[in-house]
Formats: sequence, C-alpha cells, structure tokens
Amino acid sequence: MDYTDYQQLTFERRDNGVLLITLNRPEKYNATDEEMHGELARVWHDVAKDPQTRAVVVTGAGKAFSAGGDLAMVERMAGDHDAVAHMLDEMSEMVYGIVNCDKPVVSAINGVAVGAGTVVGLLADISIVAEDAKIGDGHVKLGVAAGDHAAIIWPLLASLAKAKYYLLTGEMVTGAEAERIGLVSKALPRDQVLDEALRVADVLGSGSQKAIRWTKRALNSWVRDAGPIFDQSAAYEMLSFMTPDVVEGAAALREKRAPRFPSAAADAEEAK
Repeated sequence: MDYTDYQQLTFERRDNGVLLITLNRPEKYNATDEEMHGELARVWHDVAKDPQTRAVVVTGAGKAFSAGGDLAMVERMAGDHDAVAHMLDEMSEMVYGIVNCDKPVVSAINGVAVGAGTVVGLLADISIVAEDAKIGDGHVKLGVAAGDHAAIIWPLLASLAKAKYYLLTGEMVTGAEAERIGLVSKALPRDQVLDEALRVADVLGSGSQKAIRWTKRALNSWVRDAGPIFDQSAAYEMLSFMTPDVVEGAAALREKRAPRFPSAAADAEEAK
C-alpha cells in the first residue's frame, strides 16, 4: 500500500507489521482542517487493504495529539450547507472506518486531544495516554452538539453519568483521571506513551491474526449497536453549524473571551 498521497499524515513501517501514523501539523497542534479531516476519514480503508500492516499506532507530532477542529475550518463551515453535508459524510467514514477496520488500532495520546482528535484517540482499540494530557470534547463550548465520536463511545467507556457530565459541560479530563474512569486503557508518564503503544502494537502484530481480528470484530459489536446514537448525534452537530450560536462560539474562541450565545440570550429574554 502506497501512502505517498497523504499530506498531513505521515507513515512509518515498523517490525512485525506495525504501521506508525502521525498527525503532522505540529505548528497548529495537529488541529484538523479540511485536508486532515479527509485523510483521517479515508486512511482506515487503506489500512484495511494494506497486506503489510497488522497493527496500527496513531500519535501526534510535537506536543499535542490533536487540538480538535481548526478554527478557520469551523468559520468556513458555519452556515454552508454543502460543506456541512460533506463533513457529515467524512465523520461517518472516520468513525465506522476505525470500528470496522479489521487491524487493531492503538492510540498514543501524547498531549491534548480535543474534538476531532479524540475520535481517533478514544475509538482506537487500545488507548495509551500521557498522565498530564488533557482530553475533552469541546463541542458545546463552540455552540454545537457533541457529535463525532462522543455520544457513541463515551457512555460505553466511562458510564452514562460521566459522559453526560463531560459532554454537557465541555470540561477537560486529565489522562490520569481518564484512566480512572475507564475512558482510556492506560495512563503513563508522557515520555513513556509512544514506546508503550509501540510495544502493545508489536504484541498485536506478532500474535494470531485471525484470533485478534475476530475478537476485535466481536467486541466492536457493542459500538456498532450504538451506531444509531452516533448517526443522530452527528446530524445534530452538523445542524448546529446552521445556527448563529456557532458563529458566536468561534468568535469567542478567536477573541479569547466567554461566548454570549444568541440561544441563551433569547431564552433569557423569553423568561422575563
């Protein structure tokens, strides 16, 4: 399999059929713009067809895993029906691509993982995170519903109560706390994260391939059963991009201030 047409993902082949994929926009903390989002959507199909790959490790270049969606991309999408519809298709490709890829995926969450970045980080079959990393789904703080991976996987991993708390408030969780509540597989000091992820992938790549892949397929039936929840949440997220709240959310982030969402102001006025 030739991965040379990818621009924002880099690929390194390791022993025992391990493929190391790196999100490579370190100057933007690996935030996902349209190009990276598209590459993260289609790469799982290529990995599934790649006869040389038996296990995958995904990490981020530099200090971050991924800082979520690029703010400029968010501003371009706001109110643009065609862009929103295209993003909805890619979002489904990304989520179902990871779930249905028969090769096991290990995430090495080496730093902050927000929004789109956590799709890969938490939907990976095994997630290794830095103890001091911050993980979160900040959609509500932007003014959009928590779509992507959040509604489908957070309740399965960390309980419905924890999922509601973090997804409704948009608060971040540390890697150490994420391990405690079951959101990730293992938390380690930052300098050990990638080595441990590669070690785990080495075990998976040298193990019984049919046994490992069929076990992944069976376990991911839990996730596939929750597919309608993902489809609904993703549609709500994209619908949110057609509201004025997302315009205000993006402006507030860019101006580093608290948002003044029009929907909250309207409700307050109506309550008078």
